[in-house]
Amino acid sequence: MLKHYLEKAIEDLDTLDELTRKDIEDIKAARHDAMFERIEAKEHTLLDFENRKSLIDQEIATLVKANPGIEMDRLLDNEVKQYLSTMCSKLAQLQKINRHYARFVITVGEFYNTLYEEMLPVERDGYTGRSTKTASLIEVRA
Repeated sequence: MLKHYLEKAIEDLDTLDELTRKDIEDIKAARHDAMFERIEAKEHTLLDFENRKSLIDQEIATLVKANPGIEMDRLLDNEVKQYLSTMCSKLAQLQKINRHYARFVITVGEFYNTLYEEMLPVERDGYTGRSTKTASLIEVRA
């Protein structure tokens, strides 16, 4: 079962990587609707990965309990070790691509916040944050 959980966890990581790369392309092209449509799929895949990761942890803990005193290196066969290594590298790759994606998200978020503040002036209210000024988009002069 351990091999099966590892295979499926790696598939989940590949799916998350692919979805994140699509999000990057869509945020560059301002296709926000496509990004929002993928949110549910990403959340579902992430939940699946977390569940499989928990099952992997349980399987390894069971192996260790069943074989006390034997080092982990000797408990796992080469195929399982390769899967673990692949999963580790896929996690590092996903972390890297998520950092790249986060830069776009922060930049776009800052752009919209600045645009909003230009259209509807806000004043800083000490430590409590922001409050919108009563502003008129049309100024009437007598």
